[in-house]
Amino acid sequence: MKKNPLQRSASAEPQLLSRRALNRALLDRQLLLRRSNMGVLEAIEHLAGLQSQAPLPPYFALWTRLSNFRQEQLAELLLSREAVRISLMRSTIHLVSAEDCLWMRPVLQPMLDQAFRSAYRKRLEGVDITVIAEASRIHVEQDPLSFQELGELLQPLAPGHESGTLAQISRAVLPLIQVPPRGIWGKSGQARHTTAEAWLGQPLSESVEPERLILRYLAAFGPASVKDMQTWCGLTGLRAHVQRLRGQLVVYRDDNGVELFDLADMSLPDPDTPAPPRFLSEFDNMLLSYADRSRILPDEYKPLVFTVNGIIKATILVDGFVTGIWRLENLKEKDGIVAILHIELFSEHSAAEKEALAAEGERLLAFAEPDASKREIRIGGVNS
Repeated sequence: MKKNPLQRSASAEPQLLSRRALNRALLDRQLLLRRSNMGVLEAIEHLAGLQSQAPLPPYFALWTRLSNFRQEQLAELLLSREAVRISLMRSTIHLVSAEDCLWMRPVLQPMLDQAFRSAYRKRLEGVDITVIAEASRIHVEQDPLSFQELGELLQPLAPGHESGTLAQISRAVLPLIQVPPRGIWGKSGQARHTTAEAWLGQPLSESVEPERLILRYLAAFGPASVKDMQTWCGLTGLRAHVQRLRGQLVVYRDDNGVELFDLADMSLPDPDTPAPPRFLSEFDNMLLSYADRSRILPDEYKPLVFTVNGIIKATILVDGFVTGIWRLENLKEKDGIVAILHIELFSEHSAAEKEALAAEGERLLAFAEPDASKREIRIGGVNS
């Protein structure tokens, strides 16, 4: 990749990067300055996975990043077991390639163990975790199960404990895949689980490689601080691993003097590079992968995007920064379905910006609701 004049060697005085420079670097890494021709599986790996605690957001995340993306392309990867949905970063469900699943899960297991102990230790006093985990593996590998079904099967092993709590042992200790039809566009179904080993026919990696995880993060989200890396994955103690990698990395600083790291062979786009309007899905990792989100999300807008019950709303980028939220609504009429895209803007926008946003919204509606008899865009908010 051709290097930008902003590039610096690891030994030079760190270059200061403005918020706008970091914004354009992020958009570039996230395939949002221009839609990419990458294959779908390649893009999933390039992005170091997509948050997928709800089934449909990854489809919108890929649509906004890839040229001519179709829903069946992702559905086929899930059905062919080339991609999977499994608890990984931040102990949340992520869509990753099968290959990444096998090495990422062992790296992240200490974080998952700690999160489980913090949430359930007191509620599981007297329970033999190993026995429950071994029984869980046997059950889910015989037939994929919901957590309710699994908990009921486990309860005789720990009388007096809630079945749902017992099922959470398996989620933390075992690498459980959510199997299709869960996660397939246009399908519905309860979340059912089996182990990654059973689903993929391969064992998890025996080696644990935090440095590999760090490098993958930087390829998708850099330049970034150690705190950013830890926010993204949920692991602690990454500074020592970054120190071991320091000779391979470029070092920058942000406006606050915080040290930022990046891959040495990555260039930074011009901060003045135009950024087209983009629609981000719910739970988009761009909003969840930094200790300091200001490169993408202005602080004053966070309460409008992050809800008290843990939902991260679908957002709109104008000039590269979050400036509103969106949602889809379907109304049944006698002539068919009316698909409505609701846009709520947080700040004032020019007529040209709103026109470009509406044009992108038309493309979003055509992707999400191709069979609708009518499509509408309703823009509200500050300057509606």
